[in-house]
Amino acid sequence: MNRKINCMMMILLLGVIGCSSTKVTRVDVPRPIDLSGNWNDFDAQLVFREMIQDCLEKPWLTNFMKEKQKNPVVIVGRINNRSDEHINSQVFIKELEQELLNSGKVTFVASPKEREQVREEREDQQTGYTSQESMKKIGRELGADFMLIGSINSVRDEVKGKSVVFYQVNLELVDLETNVKVWIGQHEIKKMVENAKFSF
Repeated sequence: MNRKINCMMMILLLGVIGCSSTKVTRVDVPRPIDLSGNWNDFDAQLVFREMIQDCLEKPWLTNFMKEKQKNPVVIVGRINNRSDEHINSQVFIKELEQELLNSGKVTFVASPKEREQVREEREDQQTGYTSQESMKKIGRELGADFMLIGSINSVRDEVKGKSVVFYQVNLELVDLETNVKVWIGQHEIKKMVENAKFSF
């Protein structure tokens, strides 16, 4: 009798497991969704938009354009993740580049890793397979005037299923010739996270 009950329980359990499925719902990208309380895409968008707007409104830009009669050339350096979470800084960097470039007020040059690929292609063009008319010359790269560097920092305070997470993003724009910091920006985000206990 016990064997029959055990067999029936196993069949029932397998049936329940087999019925479970994954549900996927597509949502609008700009819509804020906070599942864990950790840094997410909405935080990144909020930060880079406000910081880049602040950067482009400061005097360094008009001063440079008046003196040089051209848009400044910018390169994004390292954005260090000093938080206690895994944050893909490359996503953040690309958002910064896009926002700055789309403003029409700055010119961007490729990062060191991107330059490696471009230089390989340029050198390959010199090997005799590319026509003289379309071959790109070596030594014509545009040097950056400024480098954007920064860090993402966090402080977490936690007790009894509640936590407060404080994020601080620091960005600095540095003159590559003089090492002078022409702009410093800071943006802060604070989140209260409550983890409910599940009862069955």
